Amino acid sequence: MNLQDKIVLVTGGAQGIGKEIALTLADAGAHVAVCDVNETSLDSTVSEIKKKGRDALGMKANVTNVKDVEEVIRKILDKYQRIDILVNNAGITRDNLLVRMSEEDWDLVLSVNLKGVFLFSKAVARPMMKQRAGCIINIASIIGIMGNAGQANYAASKGGVIALTKTMAKELAKRNITVNAIAPGFIKTAMTDKLTDEVKSEMMKMIPLGRLGEPKDVARVVLFLASENASYITGQVITIDGGMVM
Repeated sequence: MNLQDKIVLVTGGAQGIGKEIALTLADAGAHVAVCDVNETSLDSTVSEIKKKGRDALGMKANVTNVKDVEEVIRKILDKYQRIDILVNNAGITRDNLLVRMSEEDWDLVLSVNLKGVFLFSKAVARPMMKQRAGCIINIASIIGIMGNAGQANYAASKGGVIALTKTMAKELAKRNITVNAIAPGFIKTAMTDKLTDEVKSEMMKMIPLGRLGEPKDVARVVLFLASENASYITGQVITIDGGMVM
C-alpha cells in the first residue's frame, strides 16, 4: 500500500502504538508530523522517521488545548501546504471504580481522549474540505464497545469517539473525506509488560486467538484505512482484538 508523499499527522505519536503507526506510514512513503507531550520520545521518533528517508516534523502539544492544536495545524500547513491523513491516537487512562473515581480523573480522561479528537478533527476538516480529499482515523478501544469495570471514564471517552466518528463520517463524506475508527483490544505495550503473569493469563482466556496483539497489528489497519484501498469505507469501526468482541 502506497502513501508516497502523503502528509500525515499522528497525535500521541512519540511512543507505543502511535509510534508504530508513524513509522509504518513512513515506510509506506508518507511524510509524518508527530505531536506528543513527551519531548524526549518525540525527538527519538522524528529521528527514526528521517532515517527512513522521509520528512518528519515533531511538535510538543497538549491535545486538550485549542491553541496548541491550531499551532500544530498551522505549522504543518506552512511546511507542506496540505494535510492528507489525520490519526487521532493520543489517549490516557486513569482507572478506578465508579464510586471511587474523582471528578478530576473523569474530566481529564474525557478531555484527552474525546475532546482531543474533536479539536484536531475540527482543525483539519477545513483544509481537507478545501482539498476535497482527506482521511481521518480515530483510535478508539473495544472498551468503548463492551465497557469494563474500573474504566467508566475510559469507556465513556472511547464510546464517544466511536459515536463522533460516525457523525463526522456523515458530515464530511460529501467532500470526499473518510472517517473511520479502530478499536484495539489488549495490545502488547509498555503498560501490558508491567502486568503480572496471573493477570496476563486471565486476559488470554478472554482472547480466542490466545495472544496479545502487537502495535504493528494496529498500524497495519491504519495503513489500510489511509490507503486508496479503503477509499469506499467510511463511518466504520474495525476491532483488532483477537476475537474478543464478536
